[in-house]
Amino acid sequence: MKKETYPLRGIVTVLNTPFDRNDTIDHGALSNHVKEALGAGVAGFLVPAMAAEVYKLSDSERLGMVATVLETVNGKVPVIAGAGETDLAKSKILLRQYLALGCDNVLFQIPYDGEERFKAHFYELAALGPQMIMLQDWDATGYGLPDDLICELFENVASFRCLKIETVPAGIKYSRILELTKGRLNVSGGWAVSQMIEGLQRGVHAFMPTGMHFIYTAIYRLFEQGKINESEKLFRQIVPILAFSNQHLDISINFFKQLLYRQGIYPTPNVRQPCLPFDRVHQEIANKHINRILELEAKLKLDYDNDHHF
Repeated sequence: MKKETYPLRGIVTVLNTPFDRNDTIDHGALSNHVKEALGAGVAGFLVPAMAAEVYKLSDSERLGMVATVLETVNGKVPVIAGAGETDLAKSKILLRQYLALGCDNVLFQIPYDGEERFKAHFYELAALGPQMIMLQDWDATGYGLPDDLICELFENVASFRCLKIETVPAGIKYSRILELTKGRLNVSGGWAVSQMIEGLQRGVHAFMPTGMHFIYTAIYRLFEQGKINESEKLFRQIVPILAFSNQHLDISINFFKQLLYRQGIYPTPNVRQPCLPFDRVHQEIANKHINRILELEAKLKLDYDNDHHF
């Protein structure tokens, strides 16, 4: 049977982890963040992933975050649990635990050290029975997973429905994969959200940023409504913010936690160590960008409340 495109379209929020002053996860703050994002019209959530400082979290902390998000979302949008692990045995344990929680949508982030080993790892995880598999195609310096491998897995595994592309450059790979799978494989853009307009022009289904929920959903919605100039105009207003925050993953995590703290959603802007320093100059630049975000989102929220009139 031919697979239909998985209906994940729009902004899928990759959640940061809120820590209190004792370096403990604040589940109330996490729930509030989810509610804020739902109010902005996001299409789903990915948790925990790199923006959540996932490799600094214990297994019990990861499971607790997924449980909190599932409970808060209550079936309104898909929740995708990040099952990234370098060790296959650990990945299988984590995946079984997510499935036991009732989270049937999972992200596989599998180290690539040869096609046959990658396929064996993928097939073993897929055999555990997740309903929807999203595969992470990440490569900060190159083209990522081979096209033929992606297509083979897509044709052979019914639950493989979504691909998160984070390669350099991402644009041409978006187009190639959409063409090779005849648009049936749902394609998302992650770190390359700084090329969001290009991704929309190429037919990318979803984007996976952190924070700025009302801004991102407005950009996406305006583009889908055919208001291309308005979408591009709004996007251009955040390009300087993306240029700053996307310097490095640690800068991004620090910045968006600062934003969530200023929004009153997170109790602290704390990042778990080890982490690159976020110094006085970073803070001064971040404050200016955050002020701009708060101004933009206040206007967008008002417009959104007025019957979504943009």
